[in-house]
Amino acid sequence: MNFASDNTTGAARQVIDAMLAANDGSQPGYGNDEITLAVEQRIQDIFETDARVFLVATGTAANSLALSVMTPPHGSVLCHWTSHIYEDECGAPEFFSGGARLIPIEGADGKLDPDDLAEKAAYGQGDVHMLQPSALSITQVTEMGTVYSLDELRTLSEIGRKHGLAVHMDGARFANALVGLGCTPAEMSWKLGVDVLSFGATKNGALGVEAVVIFDTALADTFAFRRKRAGHLFSKMRLLSAQMAAYLDDDLWLKNARHANQMAAQLQAGLKDVAGIEFPYAVDANMLFPRLPDGMSDALHADGFHFYDNRWAPGICRLVTAFNTAKTDVDALISAAQKHAG
Repeated sequence: MNFASDNTTGAARQVIDAMLAANDGSQPGYGNDEITLAVEQRIQDIFETDARVFLVATGTAANSLALSVMTPPHGSVLCHWTSHIYEDECGAPEFFSGGARLIPIEGADGKLDPDDLAEKAAYGQGDVHMLQPSALSITQVTEMGTVYSLDELRTLSEIGRKHGLAVHMDGARFANALVGLGCTPAEMSWKLGVDVLSFGATKNGALGVEAVVIFDTALADTFAFRRKRAGHLFSKMRLLSAQMAAYLDDDLWLKNARHANQMAAQLQAGLKDVAGIEFPYAVDANMLFPRLPDGMSDALHADGFHFYDNRWAPGICRLVTAFNTAKTDVDALISAAQKHAG
């Protein structure tokens, strides 16, 4: 039973069926097909604004290409030290931006500390010898499983604006944060000052598609060329777009996220009363980071449960629930933890 990541599961049946349907017949290539055009309009409707929408195949491409139009080669991107762009994308943001540097920001629970952000946003401004702070990247849901409130997002965006930073949101788990907060997509993005959003789908039921939603449309023309140069303008774009169409149809993306979040909440509820297990971080979405007592992690692995160990400190593991996590698997993990706590 796999709780290592929401990437380890397959795609939703609706997504697979949509791809098979889109595979029939012929359509214009490179995003000029009717499915892609409809998806772009659908995302504009969801976000209640005339944003420009570009589909790519991976979250790394979405984040890196987004930042490449927000940051010059002599610029810097301010982000939390646990962020995916800083820890897990193998220098792709620097590569696609032509050399811009990522500057890590401190902050508890995976969230950017406003004071540290303000200090580093001002550092080197106007000095020809220094990198120029150019963009702020906010991860929502954070890599520690916490969710920024709208007020927290507003505060960070205002700091960015004060210092002339463009604001990017890494929304690989955007849907999980959205259903947790109970707000609208617009309220969690451009209405708070986000210029470009990496709108994730792969972790929440798609096979492999993400959308870059550009609210500051002045950046869009440059992005189109960068996407092509990076090899993410697919000739058969309709097969990516069909995934996104099914993901959004009948609010599947929200239903999937609610289920993942509910499974995480049930898992936490069952584990928190197990002797020796602690939860140093809040469980706001579909990722949990409990601290397990000595020996329990090895015992659970031996029982066939898969998850990551020692994530942020010794003894802390990462458990992730997905859009199709079965309640029986959640119950089994809770029962196994109870057995090994005895």
